This record gives sequence, C-alpha cells and structure tokens, in this order.
Amino acid sequence: MDRATSKRRDEPMRAAFYDTPGPAKSVLRVLEVARPEPGPGQVRVRVALSAINPGDIFMRLNSTPQDFQPVGEHTGRIPHQDGTGTIDAVGSGVDPSRVGDRVWIWMAGAGHPWGTAAEWTVVPSEQAVVLPDGISDELGACLGIPAMTAHWCLHADGSPRDRTVLVAGGAGAVGHYAIELGKAAGARVVTTVSGPEKGASARAAGADLVVNYRDADAAQQIIDGAGPVDRIIEVALTDNLALDLAVAGPGATIVTYSAQPDDPALPVFRLMWANLVLRFALFLTEPRDALLRSAAEITAALREGALTPLPVHSFGLDDVALAHEAVENHITGKAVLDLR
Repeated sequence: MDRATSKRRDEPMRAAFYDTPGPAKSVLRVLEVARPEPGPGQVRVRVALSAINPGDIFMRLNSTPQDFQPVGEHTGRIPHQDGTGTIDAVGSGVDPSRVGDRVWIWMAGAGHPWGTAAEWTVVPSEQAVVLPDGISDELGACLGIPAMTAHWCLHADGSPRDRTVLVAGGAGAVGHYAIELGKAAGARVVTTVSGPEKGASARAAGADLVVNYRDADAAQQIIDGAGPVDRIIEVALTDNLALDLAVAGPGATIVTYSAQPDDPALPVFRLMWANLVLRFALFLTEPRDALLRSAAEITAALREGALTPLPVHSFGLDDVALAHEAVENHITGKAVLDLR
C-alpha cells in the first residue's frame, strides 16, 4: 500500500456512527475511531461535505445485524453514500498521482461500513471521481445517488435525445438532475410540480414545460403543450399512474425509482394496449457498467456547465441527528454535514 502521509496507522478521526436501527437522536452518535487505510484498488478521501439522502434514513431505520461490521474497536456503521473531499492516500494498484485530487464520491459504504459521515473515508478508486476545476464542494455533494439515479432512468431504455420526457416531481433532487441531464442529452423535458415556488425551480433547471399536477386538467396541459410523452421518470407511481397513462404515447416507458407504502393497482389491459414498458430502477442494484457510465457522463456535464446545485443546508458533524431529521421532514434541497 502506498501512503501519502506519514500519519500513524492508529491515528483517530471523528465519525458519525450507529450500531442499532432506530430514531436519529436515539442511535446516532459521534465518536473517535481509527482512521481507515486504503486497501488494494482503493483511495482514502479527506471528506469535505457528507451528503444525506432518503436512502440513508431507510438504512438507519431498517439495518439488520448483518449490516454492522467492525469500525476500529466498535461494530456498526458510518452512514452516508455521497460527498466530496480530497484524496490523501491510495492503496496498491492505484496511481499515486491521484493524491491531491478533489473528488465527488458515490456509493461509499457499499459492502463495508465506511460511509462519508466521517473526517476520512475509503472507497474504490473509480467511486472517487475528479471534480472539474471551478466546481464547488456543494455541487459535487449534491450528485451521487440523485444524479446517478436520474441518469439511469433517462438512459436505461436508450438515449433520450429527441424524445419527450416527463419528469414527475421536478423540484426534487432526482427530478432536478433528470431535467438538467435530460436537456444536456437533447431531450424535450416536461415536469410536474406541486406549486409556484417549485415550478420556478424546475424552470430554472431548464424544463421546457412545467405543470402543476394538482390542476384538474394537468394531463391536458401536458398533451397540449408537449404532445404524448415517450419516457416518464416517476417518483410516486401509485399516486401518478393515472396521469402517466393519460399522457404516455404508444410504446412509452415509465421508469419508477421510489416505492410508496401502498403498491399501485395495475390496469394491465391499458398498459398492454399502449405497449408500455414499466421499469423499476434502484441505484444500489444498477449494473456496474451503467454506474460507471453515469459517473463519466455526469462529470462531462459538469465540465459543460450543465448542472447546478440543489439548495444546500449545512450541519456540523455533531448535529448529524438534526440533519437526518431535516431529511425525514422533507427539507427542500440537500442536507450536508460540513467537515471542512
């Protein structure tokens, strides 16, 4: 293993941690653990911002004993999949020139307990992607799960170029990047929102048509403004299936990336009649080659200035429970822990 510093192997760091499922204030705490060392193919990142996603809340509430692994002298896990930081050490098989790279991180903590809610984390080298010059930590921290989910939904059934794409919930994190990445890929993008403020956010992201889904004539507004749609990126299939079917063109694809408590009742004949494709997408089980492609194309979009940050709400590491509660309360934008 190559070392970028002369730090002792057992030098401690501060990290958020939990070792049992439960409410944020009951199970999350901050403690000192031994700083991780990068293994073969890995890099160590000095974390700047650790971003929190709804999936991190789900994991905290639903972890099983099998999800907890050794973290120094403790057994549990450090939460969060996304973030930004600077590589300060590399493992064997990684080019030492990577030391000093500013990076955005995706899928930290997958298969091991080292999430980004700590002063340092370790990830496979390809999961620490170089941030282009001029890109802020805040924008980099907003990517990860939201942007990569959006990219997969857009591209899983072929290029969206010259297609009409409906993005449900265009002011949400995935919706925001689905709009921006869809426009960057050459799609015409329609989106639904719940009110004027969210509509303004969706227009700022570049949506060609914004419709309030609460309007009684929402489907007709979409048909009149954009015609039948080719691809629908759906956040609430149970609630929105009737609208989706009303605006979907023949052979359209509905891609849903979020599960509601109640499953939808599927009108099978209507789906068959229109030859629709109903696809389910989950970031954590997305094919590896698609994940790597997403990371590369998201970074290319960053270089082109096509992506913008969500509203960022910063918390200190010691306030990790408050940050989790903000996400649970559906804060608009992105909650992050600032470890700079």
